[in-house]
Amino acid sequence: MNAKLNVGVLGCGIISGIYLETMKKFPMLNVAACADIDITRSEQRATEYQIPKVCSVKEMLSDKDIQIILNLTIPKVHAEVSLDILSAGKHLYSEKPLGISYTEATTIIAAAEKAGLRVGCAPDTVLGTGVQTSRRLIDDGWIGKPVSGTAFMAGHGPEGWHTNPFFYYDIGGGPVFDMGPYYLSALITLLGPVHRVFSHTGITYPERMATTSVHFCKKIEVKTATHITGLLEFANGAVITVIFSFDVWAHHLPHIEIFGSEGSLNVPDPNTFSGPVLIKRQATTDWKESALLAPYLGSNYRGLGVADMAQGILLKQPHRANGQVALHVTDIMESLLESGKKESWVTLRSTCEQPAAMPATAVAIGQLG
Repeated sequence: MNAKLNVGVLGCGIISGIYLETMKKFPMLNVAACADIDITRSEQRATEYQIPKVCSVKEMLSDKDIQIILNLTIPKVHAEVSLDILSAGKHLYSEKPLGISYTEATTIIAAAEKAGLRVGCAPDTVLGTGVQTSRRLIDDGWIGKPVSGTAFMAGHGPEGWHTNPFFYYDIGGGPVFDMGPYYLSALITLLGPVHRVFSHTGITYPERMATTSVHFCKKIEVKTATHITGLLEFANGAVITVIFSFDVWAHHLPHIEIFGSEGSLNVPDPNTFSGPVLIKRQATTDWKESALLAPYLGSNYRGLGVADMAQGILLKQPHRANGQVALHVTDIMESLLESGKKESWVTLRSTCEQPAAMPATAVAIGQLG
């Protein structure tokens, strides 16, 4: 496949570096331009990654040579910027979350469908070898029928290390909207869509304090739930127990485990692309480490989802980290918070197709299968 699509990168903050590094590895992508409200940042990225054009946001949106725009802005403006991208006739790939509400996310999907454009959304960690090896083991029946499982993301929040932690505790932040997309996208990749959810939510610390040098001792008002314990009932009948928390100092919990009728599967950190993947079957005495079957063995391949979407556009086939999955993830996250307020089950408003598995054997970079 010799065709290329030109990509514009909108937002040149910290996360842009790994995207720019990875996208250079894929022959179907050509990073043509970058833009940021801080021109100095975009100039630095252009120099660092040999990007031929630095432009304003307006110039990028009006550039007829750019087919895909990668939206790396902050979460609270994802929807506004994404709608501008689609209005300009560009395919959209957004950092997570797609929007900070289900309403925002549905507006983006509706605009893309009306314009006949693609929407992709992080995380693309689910395309990496860890989750994809786990998917293959489930699909091939190694643990039998998935019955239940766990997914845990717990820590004490970003105020001790992040230079600008305030948005993490605002509406659209918190552990669900910050880290939930990694875990929920992984579970959808492994098990398919969710039918309904139940949760208990709370705020252990109504006020926090930033401790990095930039905002040292500045108070942070907490406006969203910071500890969420929930149940996800999947359309296939499996029930997964989840904890998303910024209120935990330390733990020994696994990232994700899936319990089947014939065995158990330990899935690696869904915020990474690698293993190990552990399996314990009915007839074995201990956990065994599985060989890694999928091709992308590096620890960080952010940008893989952009390449998969570009290949989908060029070959007229579905892409995996797609808008319907991101919409469903947003629905799950918002519904977990709603369930905590109502103290009742909430049935999801959306569904999605379980994305196709990546190739089972290693392939050359750029041949996604």
